[in-house]
Amino acid sequence: MPALPRLLRSCWGIFMLFWTVFLNATLVDVVGSEQQIPLSVVKLWASAFGGEIKSIAAKYSGSQLLQKKYKEYEKDVAIEEIDGLQLVKKLAKNMEEMFHKKSEAVRRLVEAAEEAHLKHEFDADLQYEYFNAVLINEQDEEGKYLELGKEFILVPNDHFNNLPVNISLSDVQVPTNMYNKDPAIVNGVYWSESLNKVFVDNFDRDPSLIWQYFGSAKGFFRQYPGIKWEPDENGVIAFDCRNRKWYIQAATSPKDVVILVDVSGSMKGLRLTIAKQTVSSILDTLGDDDFFNIIAYNEEFHYVEPCLNGTLVQADRTNKEHFREHLDKLSAKGIGMLDVALNEAFSVLSEFNHTGQGSICSQAIMLITDGAVDTYDAIFAKYNWPERKVRIFTYLIGREAAFADNLKWMACANKGFFTQISTLADVQENVMEYLHVLSRPKVIDQEHDVVWTEAYIDSTLPQAQKLADDQGLVLMTTVAMPVFSKQNETRSKGILLGVVGTDVPVKELLKTIPKYKLGIHGYAFAITNNGYILTHPELRPLSLLLILLFSLGSSSVSQNVSEGPRETTLLLIERQRKSQILVNFEMTWSCSLYEEGKKRRKPNYSSVDLSEVEWEDRDDVLRNAMVNRKTGKFSMEVKKTVDKGKRVLVMTNDYYYTDIKGTPFSLGVALSRGHGKYFFRGNVTIEEGLHDLEHPDVSLADEWSYCNTDLQPEHRQLSQLDAIKLYLKGKEPLLQCDKELIQEVLFDAVVSAPIEAYWTSLALNKSENSDKGVEVAFLGTRTGLSRINLFVGAEQLTNQDFLKAGDKENIFNADHFPLWYRRAAEQIPGSFVYSIPFSVGAANKSNVVTASTSIQLLDDRKSPVVAAVGIQMKLEFFQRKFWTASRQCASLDGRCSISCDDETINCYLIDNNGFILVSEDYTQTGNFFGEVEGAVMNKLLTMGSFKRITLYDYQAMCRTNKESSDRAHSLLDPYNAFFAAVKWIMTELILFLVEFNLCSWWHSETTAKAQRLKQTLEPCDTEYPAFVSERTIKETTGNIVCEDCSKSFVIQQIPSSNLFMVVVDNQCACDSVSPITMAPIEIRYNESLKCERLKSQKIRRRPESCHGFHPEENARECGGALGLCAKPVLLLIPLLLMLFSR
Repeated sequence: MPALPRLLRSCWGIFMLFWTVFLNATLVDVVGSEQQIPLSVVKLWASAFGGEIKSIAAKYSGSQLLQKKYKEYEKDVAIEEIDGLQLVKKLAKNMEEMFHKKSEAVRRLVEAAEEAHLKHEFDADLQYEYFNAVLINEQDEEGKYLELGKEFILVPNDHFNNLPVNISLSDVQVPTNMYNKDPAIVNGVYWSESLNKVFVDNFDRDPSLIWQYFGSAKGFFRQYPGIKWEPDENGVIAFDCRNRKWYIQAATSPKDVVILVDVSGSMKGLRLTIAKQTVSSILDTLGDDDFFNIIAYNEEFHYVEPCLNGTLVQADRTNKEHFREHLDKLSAKGIGMLDVALNEAFSVLSEFNHTGQGSICSQAIMLITDGAVDTYDAIFAKYNWPERKVRIFTYLIGREAAFADNLKWMACANKGFFTQISTLADVQENVMEYLHVLSRPKVIDQEHDVVWTEAYIDSTLPQAQKLADDQGLVLMTTVAMPVFSKQNETRSKGILLGVVGTDVPVKELLKTIPKYKLGIHGYAFAITNNGYILTHPELRPLSLLLILLFSLGSSSVSQNVSEGPRETTLLLIERQRKSQILVNFEMTWSCSLYEEGKKRRKPNYSSVDLSEVEWEDRDDVLRNAMVNRKTGKFSMEVKKTVDKGKRVLVMTNDYYYTDIKGTPFSLGVALSRGHGKYFFRGNVTIEEGLHDLEHPDVSLADEWSYCNTDLQPEHRQLSQLDAIKLYLKGKEPLLQCDKELIQEVLFDAVVSAPIEAYWTSLALNKSENSDKGVEVAFLGTRTGLSRINLFVGAEQLTNQDFLKAGDKENIFNADHFPLWYRRAAEQIPGSFVYSIPFSVGAANKSNVVTASTSIQLLDDRKSPVVAAVGIQMKLEFFQRKFWTASRQCASLDGRCSISCDDETINCYLIDNNGFILVSEDYTQTGNFFGEVEGAVMNKLLTMGSFKRITLYDYQAMCRTNKESSDRAHSLLDPYNAFFAAVKWIMTELILFLVEFNLCSWWHSETTAKAQRLKQTLEPCDTEYPAFVSERTIKETTGNIVCEDCSKSFVIQQIPSSNLFMVVVDNQCACDSVSPITMAPIEIRYNESLKCERLKSQKIRRRPESCHGFHPEENARECGGALGLCAKPVLLLIPLLLMLFSR
């Protein structure tokens, strides 16, 4: 029996032996599937690379020397905390004075114009040769000047961006659809010649003035200085000063408008097309202080936008474009019951007025119809008589005059105006008539209200098209005042002569803002009474290229629309050759104009609300306080994007705000907490400072206003640096300069001067930088002073654009410090921030690395950042240092257990925003790490090593597909058709055929041949992510369980930098985890939310003045029929032409 236990024990021992061997084999297999990456080795690599690259960056930048020099002056400087409220009040006062000078110039023009008209007697036979802006300097084949085209001397002028102008005279532009020698125009041009003297005098008084002008109620536009106007490729100049915002805003008071559109069966075909275009033209005349809605009617009424039943909405650009899209859906059918529509219109205006919303000023109903069978006295008696507070404007569509008397009576009985519109070419001129009626009370009151427009881009003016800088067309505001007739016999008629104005570029406002007092991240901004931005560093107006894109409509566009708020780059705009369709019928042009023309609207500028850039203020606390013209302070955490929107800085801002008196604007200043709230004053002698400013490598921020070089013509060619030198030497007593800023510039020049000698010694030592890896060293100070040193020849620079005028991100601008300065300021003092510049091309690759660090005066958070220094080196040089460091190991025998050369691991160098600087696959350089290693990035986010920050862009442009037609471009402009020889004749044919809806037939049979989908860009809202590392986490290891394997990684911070080394096991692909991208996602709103957004109205402040009515107003001037009766002989011509064409 004892043998049995021994046998059992033996068997058990053999079993355990086999089991142990099996377990060991299994463990080996598991371990083999998980690459073990030793943290200590990665830490060694990171330390070696960090020490090497910091040594290079510190050595060639001279950071330690500059820090030492500023420390030497520590006892001689005074550090002050910035008083934000006092600062914003002082800036507002400066802007107020600047705006006042502009408005006084305009007031002098008003006085001169009214005096000249008072002395003038109208002469219907007046013959006067004036300078026509289109015809000047034009000669015929014999070399003789054309009529109205005399010699007009034009000389390039630097104040007007070297455009050829005449600063002694103005010239006159007349719209293409108006006769140059019409007696009304000739008389107006004649008496307004007296403005030339005032134009010149204003410019002498205030040399910072740019364009001054007088827009006549008759349609002509007198502009100073005189400039040549060029028609478009179709020989057309569509500009009409009377539908510009500044004209309408100055001529009329705010208004609430309900537009009634007849969509009964009799409106089919061309009539409905004309009606839609009339509505669109009325919308063009409405501004941000106006409110409106559109109601269509036949047997019953229905709102064009059903969501907005029973209310009015603000006439901002977004709302107007939204309604235009709905207009296209209107169709004609049934019978017209105008009484129900009128009842609804009066009810809406009354109820909306009682809510306290809207303009609380003028009210009007615009009636667009082809007839009215009654005068509807009972309705007017119920709602509008005897006060007649609601004006009625009637537009009779078509040539029939059967119902003209009823419609005219309705207008005259309600202080309105009647007009008849027979063709699309008549629309604009007839729509403008209502503005003259609404201007009567203001004229009779003789109230010359000064108006300021919101920021806008007027791309139709010749100087706007030519003055486009690198960032697009010039953003501006206009100050304008109305001009009235003072002749006694016209007083009750309230005759508006026109509007005078002058432009103020937004960049002029920035010159009044001392950027050096706002700190590195600080900025100033201004908004209007409607909460729209006048100036803000985050404002991105439509660029010239985008405006071209919208205007070309059916162009083929190859583009790179970068994510989020990143720069929209149009790489190619190519107008396609269009298939010309020979059309001899006005009906074809009429059909195509609305259907395609509405798609080709040129967005001069889309107003951006403050809440769309300061979006972290969810409750609009800051916005509403500024709209209400309050003075105060507000604080919040903000997320500011930099580097083309790819990086984010999280900080806390203190906002200070107040109103700018005499204008509808409010001013705000944002100061970042910490170093952004402190300023210091240094003191050196003028002699010391002048000596150190003479170095050729010293430059100043030319967009900062150290000295005002605009005041005197002889100063306009001076750079800011040259102006300072002349000012300090006393050679230009007329120069006005900022003494405080110049004193600080001198201090910075003296303190930073030794670094020039230091850089020179490095450059002369040939043993240093032998491989020429470091190419540029640079520094910038808080006063905008820069120094640059090249370690290689200029022609050898890898990045030829760095620190040049076109490199906007990396130089001092009017509204921001250089990118390398801003990012260095947020790094731990003494450490460097490294980055690869993002290019705007599709490849998005760069061959250089920039490193920079900040210089602080003191060692605590209250110390201002006085300067930043850095270098730019070759990417290949930088990467070579990394790979060298990653081959090191601590073993005595030199055999490394692991190396970045191993095929089983991938090594990366990423920055604190997750972008790759070094990868074994060179094509991944500059890419976001999450796109390459999605599983690892996802794990880093889960572990807290990185965090995702959600950002919003309410100024984005999104691609969208729209149906388009390739019909001839020449048919899209009413002016072109107006001047076509066949236009008028073909109109007569329409009289016979329009009731048969031939327009629709023609469209479907002839012109719809080239329908296609085209890709366009449209404004939209987007959401997109940015990523930032967690500073407290220096190193971490992780293991990711995938479907059939496990993936390990190590991340280690590079000392004294914003960089991380990431080593990843590449044996496990982990394809089940999707890449993480930074692509923006369009925010799509469902119908319910869209409706709520339309209904919601942000707080706004109404203009202070209102001139809705006047008891002396002459209401008998209320329009009449055009009397366009067709002659029988002419009616036969189109029929004959049609027969011959077959």
